Amino acid sequence: MSKVELYKDVKNSLGEGITWSSIDQSLLWVDIKPKSVLFRIDLDNEKLETFDLPDFVTATSIISKNEIALVSNNGVNKFNFQSKKYERIINVEDDILTNRSNDGASDARGRLWFGTMQNNFNQDGSAKSLNAKSGSLYCLSDNKVNIVETNLGIPNTFVWSPDNTKFYFADTTEGSLLEYNFNLDEGSLSDKKNFFNFDRGAPDGSTIDSDGFIWNCRWGGSCVVRIDPKGRIDKIYELPVENVTNCVFGGSDLKTLFITSATNSGKNQYDGSLFALNVNVSGLEDNKFKI
Repeated sequence: MSKVELYKDVKNSLGEGITWSSIDQSLLWVDIKPKSVLFRIDLDNEKLETFDLPDFVTATSIISKNEIALVSNNGVNKFNFQSKKYERIINVEDDILTNRSNDGASDARGRLWFGTMQNNFNQDGSAKSLNAKSGSLYCLSDNKVNIVETNLGIPNTFVWSPDNTKFYFADTTEGSLLEYNFNLDEGSLSDKKNFFNFDRGAPDGSTIDSDGFIWNCRWGGSCVVRIDPKGRIDKIYELPVENVTNCVFGGSDLKTLFITSATNSGKNQYDGSLFALNVNVSGLEDNKFKI
């Protein structure tokens, strides 16, 4: 597979929060809506399962074989696949009814980083316009939530360099990927600067490979772009949908890039599908959240 191909025609409204678990060789993501749906595929047997969730869930992070952290409009939660129990870990912005969560991921020490934004969905799941930068960047560690940044539009891309000295982030409304110095021991950011600009669409979710190249999904841009550690385009991978949302490396060798997408008023046949791309470089597995 030298180009992006259809993997599962799952018809997501807004596929997001994709992650990989090497514990049981499974791929997990959510379809974002007022009551989201969690998807899980066992790559050993291609079994697809779905789990209805009670909240507006947007981001994920593996905890253990049977548990996953789910970031929602009301805070951070954990879901147990055996008991099907959905349990709140900590409330975040549950009193701000006009906001919702968005992207997120865990760092190498197990801290969970995530962002919030103005809710751009109506109760029936239809979209509504953004008119405020009411979002924030948070870090959850030791059951305490710290506010890292405020006045965000749409926080996306939570990626760390292979040596954990850089953190890459985006506010989709601003159009640029950002780079920070990252202190792993302290869990702190510094020296924020512009890293990458591109004229196709806007930056959505990202992942990173073992060579330190970022793979950024382009909302409205119909592609995933591979970016070198200096912020230069290495290669562009085309997709047959417009709204490309997030990606993660998976498979036993971490050499398959799995890509989620969103609907676009039915303009493309495979809107909302899950795609896959086989590559020659290994990815980095997502870090696990430590409660």
